[in-house]
Amino acid sequence: MSQLPSHVVIGHPIAHSKSPIIHAAFAAQFSAEPALASFEYDRLLAPLDGFATSLQQFAAQGGQGANVTVPFKEEAFALASELTPRAKAAGAVNTLQYLGGNRWLGDNTDGAGLVADILRHISIRGRRILLLGAGGAARGVILPLLEQQPHSLTIANRTLAKAEALQAHFQPTSAIAIAVSTFTELVGEFDLIINATSASLGGERLPIAPTVFAPNALAYDMMYGKEETPFLAQAREAGVAQRVDGLGMLVGQAAEAFALWTGLRPDVAPVLAQLRKMA
Repeated sequence: MSQLPSHVVIGHPIAHSKSPIIHAAFAAQFSAEPALASFEYDRLLAPLDGFATSLQQFAAQGGQGANVTVPFKEEAFALASELTPRAKAAGAVNTLQYLGGNRWLGDNTDGAGLVADILRHISIRGRRILLLGAGGAARGVILPLLEQQPHSLTIANRTLAKAEALQAHFQPTSAIAIAVSTFTELVGEFDLIINATSASLGGERLPIAPTVFAPNALAYDMMYGKEETPFLAQAREAGVAQRVDGLGMLVGQAAEAFALWTGLRPDVAPVLAQLRKMA
């Protein structure tokens, strides 16, 4: 396109992104708002070595805000002139707001999207949380989870060192007990089990015991798809009745970004229902 829209999602690849559908639905909820008359949203494919240039060109053509997806979240973090506390904690940025003068505010809405989706099903306060994985997806949601005042948080990973690094980063500023473990050495049971690994993308199961799922537990997979994910299949076989995939997190993080840009908070439920029908 010769003229870029006011808002974009930047990534490589990007053709698969559902973000334009989501933000168009959000904007339609506020069709009477004059401030949204110029709101447009589309995909922007950036070269793997050209994220900064693409962002600069976007701003030069009137760009106001951007979502950032794989593989540019860490680069967006480094380029941001200002960072929100949750972006600092995540070490990655998935939402940018243009401040003028080639300056950007960097935010990370992934954790807020996850928490909002979980709260549609259970309260997090006082729960024993098990977070599976210690990569960027896990790090991005730890602060928002801790802010919900759970009983405890256990981070489990294939290698202990990465889990210990997250523990060392978050424990000093948290009154919530943070424990670490490898997958195979996990003991105890948990009320909320979140899969933040990429195992489901590869069709893999995780080497965890079915006993980690407490009675009435909620199993949550950040991944989503048309079929049941391998992790949610494991949870079902362990007798878990409440099993949720990450589509609601996707819509939730988008709602946070939309609110940052516009000051308007959209209703997530009808948009999520729309996406479920499309799946």
